[in-house]
Amino acid sequence: MRESTIDRSVVPAPQSRDVMTEILRAGAQKMLAQMIQQEVDDWLANRANLQDEQGRRQVVRNGFLPKREPWLYLKGVSTGDFGDALKALVGPECPGLSATTVTRLKAVWEEEFREWNKRSLEGKQYVYVWADGVHFNIRLEEDRQCILVLMGATADGRKELIAVVDGFRESEQSWKGLLLDVKARGLVLDPKLAIGDGALGFWKALKQVYPKTREQRCWVHKTANVLDKLPKRLQAEAKQKLHDIWMADTREHANQAFDLFRRTYEAKYPKAVECLTKDRKVLLAFYDFPAEHWIHLRTTNPIESTFATVRLRTKRTKGCGSRIACLTMVYKLMQSASKRWRLLNGTQVLVEVLRGMTFIDGICVTQVAA
Repeated sequence: MRESTIDRSVVPAPQSRDVMTEILRAGAQKMLAQMIQQEVDDWLANRANLQDEQGRRQVVRNGFLPKREPWLYLKGVSTGDFGDALKALVGPECPGLSATTVTRLKAVWEEEFREWNKRSLEGKQYVYVWADGVHFNIRLEEDRQCILVLMGATADGRKELIAVVDGFRESEQSWKGLLLDVKARGLVLDPKLAIGDGALGFWKALKQVYPKTREQRCWVHKTANVLDKLPKRLQAEAKQKLHDIWMADTREHANQAFDLFRRTYEAKYPKAVECLTKDRKVLLAFYDFPAEHWIHLRTTNPIESTFATVRLRTKRTKGCGSRIACLTMVYKLMQSASKRWRLLNGTQVLVEVLRGMTFIDGICVTQVAA
């Protein structure tokens, strides 16, 4: 996937606030509170035998504050200059946290990510999954890193982050490794539909691991790739014609818009037409699913909009970094973003999809026999 080909006009812009800084501050506060509490407990325990002339302990708690040496609560908090690690992780605009603090916090996050990446998926079932791969402009230990992300929608309409791994480009082998891993951890039921860019090696891997899952190509990526093969003077007009396809109310009307695009451009721009028509079937798969869900199924925006923050952060990152640090940063950013993910439209219809009911042009028409 070429990032430059994606039409960012349909992807929500990153939020104005700095999400990474928020995560860092919240994590640092939690970590420091835990560290200081442990240090307080140790400090009190080591002085438990100190008594005054009346045999009373000299060092005791007063609520959650020790009577003596309150400076202990300030230990580890620094307002000094940032180190390279701090700048690489959160940039220079988060004062009040020392490089030592960030280094400790980074270690905590990395361990958290490792544990999350091994968690059981037993009993999980996702109706839909979104797959995407993104490259970052960070010089890493090996090569320019590609992060593979898999998200899913549960039966109650919640979006969840399933997997975050690094891969060699967006190869079939890398995606197969990801899918085999989540299946081995318990995700054994095939999702009903997968949404992704046509360039991904994901599709070949999907057929091998979850052969019953249907395919839906992302219209954002497809639009960008088609327009890239047309002169700039024609792109606005062509974009509207593409919009008329995927926004059509029925498959028949979508096919009519497809044919109009083909007739308009195939003589002079056959490569643009071929780019579109070769995926005709999988571009229109969403018509076999509830109309309430179409807005979620036509693009990989659930991932793209989240990665806007990740891209914003990595553009500020200079120098080299480790693969685990990059993976951890992506995981924490997406974990933070997930708190604001909204439920799918038409959540009540998801159970009908799982039961195998038939939809024509988004409307349920029959139910398969039990």
